[in-house]
Amino acid sequence: MAKKITPYKNSELSKKEQVTQMFDTISEKYDGLNRVISFGIDIKWRKKVVDIISKKHPKSILDIATGTGDLAINLVKTGAPKIIGLDISPGMLAVGRKKIAAKNLGSTIEMVTGDSESLPFTDNSFDAITVAFGVRNFENLEEGLSEIYRVLAPKGAFVVLETSVPTKTPYKQGYGFYTKNILPAIGKLFSKDRSAYAYLSESASVFPHGEAFNNILRKIGFIEVENRPQTFGVASIYVATKH
Repeated sequence: MAKKITPYKNSELSKKEQVTQMFDTISEKYDGLNRVISFGIDIKWRKKVVDIISKKHPKSILDIATGTGDLAINLVKTGAPKIIGLDISPGMLAVGRKKIAAKNLGSTIEMVTGDSESLPFTDNSFDAITVAFGVRNFENLEEGLSEIYRVLAPKGAFVVLETSVPTKTPYKQGYGFYTKNILPAIGKLFSKDRSAYAYLSESASVFPHGEAFNNILRKIGFIEVENRPQTFGVASIYVATKH
């Protein structure tokens, strides 16, 4: 990443600690805010991730940066008997566990507190791994991706859903105006933590999206790497396979 972006500019905490603090703070409002910020389109993007994973017929799935568990819950539709949602934020996981309990999915989905850059799993543990809106929060991107590669089984699928920046006019200009002016204003309505939503838009703007991210995945060792831009390029789904 060209520039290191952190949630709290004057904090002496590491990025990892700041991200944990930020998501703990906004956890109760996070789901509602996501729907507003993306106009509900994030639901459609997650369904596409589920469709991709379903075609692989995995027996075990790890959803990293699972947050409140939206994607993990959707992944039940793949038929996988074992799904683990991992996140560094206890606050986000607490919200997720309530949702899972309400849907009686506790026998399929396990929520685990953990660090994406030091995964508490043995090599080749999962048939599929997903990350939705999480890789840009890694303190060390390549370290986190290397850990994902390690715990993914050979021929396993890795699918990432992440925000990106449109490259075509007028979408590029519209996206810039929205993220700099509208998104932080919406964030202020939902949360007292104004820094959080400024960080979420700023971190998206500097993340190596598109072919730049594809090349990082290839460097780690992934094959069959491709990115699929979504909704005028405001997000991308990246698909890769472990050699």
